[in-house]
Amino acid sequence: MNFEDFNLNDIIQRSFIDITWRIDFMEYCKLQIGCLAVLFYILLSYLRGYKSYNWSLRESFFDELLVLAILCVSFDCATAYTVNHLDTVNPFLNLMLHLLFLLCIDSVVFGLFVYVLHITDVHPQRRIVKFLVLLPFVVNIIAVVLNIGSLEYIHGVYTNYSMGISVYTCFSMVILYTLMTVIVFFTRIRHIESHKRRCIIIYVLVSLTGMTIQFFNPEYLITSIGVTVMILGIYLSYEDPALKELSEYYSETVMSFANLVENRDSSTGGHIKRTTQYVRLIAQNLQKRGYYKDILTKDFISDMEKAAPLHDIGKISVPDAVLQKPGRLTDEEFAVMKKHAENGGTIIRESFEKLGNDEYTEMAYEVARYHHEKWNGRGYPEGLSGEKIPLCARIMAVADVFDAVSEKRCYRDAMPLEQCFDIIRKGTGEDFDPLIAKVFLEIKDAVEEVHRSFAQNK
Repeated sequence: MNFEDFNLNDIIQRSFIDITWRIDFMEYCKLQIGCLAVLFYILLSYLRGYKSYNWSLRESFFDELLVLAILCVSFDCATAYTVNHLDTVNPFLNLMLHLLFLLCIDSVVFGLFVYVLHITDVHPQRRIVKFLVLLPFVVNIIAVVLNIGSLEYIHGVYTNYSMGISVYTCFSMVILYTLMTVIVFFTRIRHIESHKRRCIIIYVLVSLTGMTIQFFNPEYLITSIGVTVMILGIYLSYEDPALKELSEYYSETVMSFANLVENRDSSTGGHIKRTTQYVRLIAQNLQKRGYYKDILTKDFISDMEKAAPLHDIGKISVPDAVLQKPGRLTDEEFAVMKKHAENGGTIIRESFEKLGNDEYTEMAYEVARYHHEKWNGRGYPEGLSGEKIPLCARIMAVADVFDAVSEKRCYRDAMPLEQCFDIIRKGTGEDFDPLIAKVFLEIKDAVEEVHRSFAQNK
């Protein structure tokens, strides 16, 4: 090729057109590009975190929701450009991009609502309920597809935008699922952990704000901001792998701390794991039956499950001669042993007070200090009675006694399970909260299943 074949004017003109196109594209799509940058950063962080911790992405469907959000913002970016270049863009291409954008919005909105159901532990079982949850989404998809050809393109002051039945149905669907989310939130609020509440509140606030702005100013194309903020809120509040890993480390540290104490007492192998299972069963079934509604929140049950392994942490201060004695303790030795409850509370206060989770620290303290108190006031260390004993300690007392008598000790054999249940039955209203003992006896089959599963793993 000769130098003469190059036309400098053509090169300059092409470069100018290319630069002009880029500037023009950025003028209409810079908001969407910024949102895409945030979403891709979340995606990369999410994947890197799961790869680092060797976790499965199947723990939730946040990954699908994230991909949907990226597609939604990408098509929003494309339509923001095409709607402002209707004279140069192929009409069919513009229509298809709008169709894909609206379908992605529908899918993201529906996916967010299903995610809310998932994190609030709402799992519709009846077919009619599943049908009613899915119906608005299906109707909206059909309406969008059938009416996509009737889109109207309106020239705004700053940008063009599309309107029509397909757009109105999407707007209506956002309103409907936002209202449904609010209903789920307030009917299940006691069953939702505090960090999950933040996810739902972010979703509702962003939805309401976005709808209000779009309703009064349809020219402000802020869909991408709404989608991005909701995904970012969910990620930071619940799905960040680093936070999940930190939570697991925390739980493992607590369990290791408890195992350290249990290993000093060779007669109580597996005690903390079994009692933790019993505690969870009791708390969940109290909640299902509507007892202690003001106390038994999702956070309470979660903290109770994490605090249960520490109930005997005070035994670390008991001398080996007393803790590992194969026979019955003398009165003096029993007095030393009883100090483990008081000492356990002190250890927890001193060890956990600076962790930043005051509710958990207080519960762990109450479980350790008061799990040997009795309903009739004849327990220790303070001789508390009735509901003066913290609920978590009353639950722990039932689980602790049942496991103690149902397992072999160096000074006696394990009692038959039926006899163990009789001990709880006879202690109802004397040693144990009558309501908690009643529920424990009602879930006898589940308790036996837990006991059996541990026996098989020995």
